[in-house]
Amino acid sequence: MNQFGPTADFSALRLRADVLRKIRQYFFDHHVLEVDVPVLAEHSVTDVYLSALSVSVMGQVQYLQTSPEYYMKRLLAAGSSSIYTIVKAFRADEKGQRHRPEFSMLEWYRTGIDDRQLMQDVIGLASSIGIDEAFEQVSYRDLFLLHTGLNPHIAETHELAHYCESHFGIDWPNTPRSTWLDIIFSRHIEPQLQAPTLVYDFPSCQCALARVRSNDLGEPVARRFEWYWQGLELANGYWELTDAAVQRDRFEQDNQARIQQHLPAMVMDPHFLAAMEHGLPECAGIALGLDRLMMCLLKTRNIADVMAFG
Repeated sequence: MNQFGPTADFSALRLRADVLRKIRQYFFDHHVLEVDVPVLAEHSVTDVYLSALSVSVMGQVQYLQTSPEYYMKRLLAAGSSSIYTIVKAFRADEKGQRHRPEFSMLEWYRTGIDDRQLMQDVIGLASSIGIDEAFEQVSYRDLFLLHTGLNPHIAETHELAHYCESHFGIDWPNTPRSTWLDIIFSRHIEPQLQAPTLVYDFPSCQCALARVRSNDLGEPVARRFEWYWQGLELANGYWELTDAAVQRDRFEQDNQARIQQHLPAMVMDPHFLAAMEHGLPECAGIALGLDRLMMCLLKTRNIADVMAFG
C-alpha cells in the first residue's frame, strides 16, 4: 500500500456504501426519522469504562462524544418519536485490530417498545442488509452457567475473582464484581459466539442506562442485550431507563467508582438530566458499531480493512 492510499480496497468501500443505503431504506420504510446531532459537547459520560477525548474550542474544554445518546434522548424528550443517526463516535485508549479511537456508529431509538421488541428490530435490520444466518437468542445467565458453571446473578465477588485467577492468572485486589464478570465473559464466552447471537438479561450491576427487572427466577437483571457475531460484540441495546432520579443516582455511583479507580469525576450533563426530568418516553435504544459489522460481512479480523483510512 502506498503512503497516501486507503487501507480498505474499493470493493469493501462499495459494500459499505451499499450497507448504509440499505440501513437508511430500512428505517425509511419503518417510519424512523434520521437525525443529525453534534459530536462535540461541553459534557461527556460518567461511565467508568469509557474515556472521552477532549479538545480545546476557543479556550473551552469540550468532548468528542463517545456516542450520540445524550443528544438523541434530548430529541426524544422533546417529542421526536422514533429516530436514528449514523455518526462518528470517539473513545480514548481504544486502538487495535478491533478498535479505533474514531469509529462509525449507528444508533436508533424506537418509542413504545421494550428490549425484547428491539431485538426483533435488530433481526429485521440484519435481514434487510443481507444477513441470512439465523439468530440465536440466549440469556446471559444460561451462557455463563454453560461455560463456567457459575450463576452470574448470584455468584459472589470472591468466586468470580477465584475463577479469573485460576483460568487467566489474574489477581487484582479490590476489583468490583462487574469487572470480573466482564473479564470472564469477554475472554471465555465471547470468542465462542460465532453465529449471530443476541445475549439478553445482563447482571443488574451492569445496568448502565437500562431498566432493572426480575427474571422468571426472581433474580434482578438489567433489561439490555448485546449482539455478537464471529466472536465480536457489535451492538448494545437497552430498554431505556426513564426515571430521572434513578438516572442521577447512577451517575453519582459512576463517579464514586471513577474516584476509587483514580479517574477524574465527570460533571453530569445538565441538559441531559433536564431532558430526563421533562420526561423521556417509553422507548428502547441500541448502538451498533458499523465498522465491526463490516468486519463480519467481509470476514476480516482487522478493522482497517473496512475503513477508508484505518
